[in-house]
Amino acid sequence: MITELLKVDPSTEEGKALIRRAADCIRRGGLVVFPTETVYGLGADGTNAEAAKKIYEAKGRPSDNPLIIHIADPEDAALYAQVGDLYECLARAFMPGPLTVVMPAKESVPLQTRGGLSTVAVRCPSHPLARLLIRYAGVCIAAPSANLSGKPSPTDARQVAEDMDGRVDMILDDGSSDFGLESTIVKIDGETLTLLRPGKITPEQIEAVTERKLSISDAVTAKLKEGEAAPSPGMKYRHYAPAAPVTLLDGDAEKCIAYMKARAEMPIGIIAYDEEVPLYRAAFSDATVYAFGKREDELMQAHRLFAILRRADKDGLVHIYAPLPRKQGIGLALYNRMIRAASHNIVKL
Repeated sequence: MITELLKVDPSTEEGKALIRRAADCIRRGGLVVFPTETVYGLGADGTNAEAAKKIYEAKGRPSDNPLIIHIADPEDAALYAQVGDLYECLARAFMPGPLTVVMPAKESVPLQTRGGLSTVAVRCPSHPLARLLIRYAGVCIAAPSANLSGKPSPTDARQVAEDMDGRVDMILDDGSSDFGLESTIVKIDGETLTLLRPGKITPEQIEAVTERKLSISDAVTAKLKEGEAAPSPGMKYRHYAPAAPVTLLDGDAEKCIAYMKARAEMPIGIIAYDEEVPLYRAAFSDATVYAFGKREDELMQAHRLFAILRRADKDGLVHIYAPLPRKQGIGLALYNRMIRAASHNIVKL
């Protein structure tokens, strides 16, 4: 397959014409990668079972790992899911935006898209190009992150091409993603809300809007039990991982330096808060130190994380060390992604 890589500005007529061509590709059962405010998505017609199969094949993704369908407007969810008051409340507050809501599915979404589940995950992205593409296609677009299964999600078109060149029909390039981590996923079950994946929309924000307690799935911070079904993407399998093993260190810089110096392995990579970068560079002349953002700037850390993990693959490292994030606010989203990248390898110092 020959992949077209197209620079697209959705605010111009030329850009809109390219998006219409991409929408036609979607309607014909093709695969189109497009930007969102979170990460780049690998899109296909969410109502077409054969197109959904192509997504799994292109990513090398297990077919029991459900896909998220993307809609142009929040009210379109009623075409694909059984919506209610809780969805309407969440949609008014957070859509369009980086929130995915899991609800009982309608038959308009095939089982292949849903990963065999009775539910469907619905999201209305805020990125202008993404919304135009969905609107022009006239169908929901199923779109996981546009990376090979298990690897860090891509936040720009160059990263997409590294994984998807020759596997998809088109890649639409509109610069870097804004946030850099995938959407928050919340499941509605009657009157109960459960967080399945943390993201930019935090548990605290959801509770404030809905005025009810949000349960947090054990799988957000722990491994799924043996044989347990994954109710949303990114929960069951090793995810977001670079080639080199990752260890998360829970301790101050001095303790982390002592721990790493006790190990002879080189070359290593160190993901460090900006204010600690000089300490690590002075302690390890042969290490590659990646600036993660200031300790309190979790938005910057989210923006940089996947790009750092992808860069680490190119640097030929034998091990990567990183700080253990907190479990509140956006920190919970960082914690969730990083424990999966590290296969839950955490060292308390």
